[in-house]
Amino acid sequence: EVQLVESGGGLVQPGGSLRLSCAASGFTFDNYAMSWVRQGPGKGLEWVSTIEPNGRITYYGESVRGRFTISRDNAKNTLYLQMNSLRPEDTAVYYCNTRFGYPRPHDYWGQGTQVTVSV
Repeated sequence: EVQLVESGGGLVQPGGSLRLSCAASGFTFDNYAMSWVRQGPGKGLEWVSTIEPNGRITYYGESVRGRFTISRDNAKNTLYLQMNSLRPEDTAVYYCNTRFGYPRPHDYWGQGTQVTVSV
């Protein structure tokens, strides 16, 4: 059974930092790209970042580029998101995501971790 378990969320002041983690199990972690997706209050899902299986290639949404860094430790089956210079608009539930399967790829999601940026 695929499991994705996020942690590391919390309350932080504007300009602060947080590091999110996602512990993965039930699949071959280093075979698949991994992503972070967030959902702000009253908003739809917003893609944040993706990292390729070997960790060498990363992609970022425009709103977080230069402030967030995605990484992975394939030996630990863990995905990370380092978030710096946080803004109130970064407030959201952050989800870990992966997609695989043939012939119809399936999306897998964690339960999410809440990040609140406020004074």
